[in-house]
Amino acid sequence: MGCLLKQGGGLYERLRVGAVVLAAGEGARMGGVPKCMLRLQGVPLINRHLIALSGGGVDEVVVVTGFHHAEIEPAVEAFPVTLVRNPHPEEGQQSSVRLGLEALGTRFDVILIVLADQPLISGAEFTELISAFKKRPFGAEIVYPEVKGQRGNPVIFSGEVVADLLATQHKIGCRKFIDDHPELVYKYVTDNDRFIIDIDTPEDLAAFEKRTGWTLSMPQMAES
Repeated sequence: MGCLLKQGGGLYERLRVGAVVLAAGEGARMGGVPKCMLRLQGVPLINRHLIALSGGGVDEVVVVTGFHHAEIEPAVEAFPVTLVRNPHPEEGQQSSVRLGLEALGTRFDVILIVLADQPLISGAEFTELISAFKKRPFGAEIVYPEVKGQRGNPVIFSGEVVADLLATQHKIGCRKFIDDHPELVYKYVTDNDRFIIDIDTPEDLAAFEKRTGWTLSMPQMAES
């Protein structure tokens, strides 16, 4: 994918950045609708994320699909991304994280774990978070945004941490790993509430419209 961050001329070394976009969920709380296919201004959220990642300085992206692969994969096939289908999405997000990280491998300085249901995340947010990683305290290998005391997304892992995770056969639960290794974590405190806005339920849709004035429309589902 294209990258807007250029080498040279700055205080920080250019990082090679990968991203795993998680889009394998069933969307059970949304009535079985793939949340990443909700449309904002006519564009599916998954497409908006891929455009934002390109503009935010990410070099390579893996999209992990699962339950709704028949709807999601055709929507993103025009993008220069790697598609990985989770054969057992019922095993939860942990299985999708591992598949995505395995597909990217250990060639990156940092890897972002991205949820595909955050409607307002743009290239500016990815750039902001990558910049926070560059400025992290010594010893920190994981960075996530925190807004008004609430943990946000995406999360960034260093390449070293990813290599260690892939070297084990354990399931990779991002939240549990973060909670179990506070010494590796830097909470990037920000007022940017785009990091904490996501869509899980119909009530979230209504709250989003009330808050922003924008409507998220439902996707057209394939006939079963």
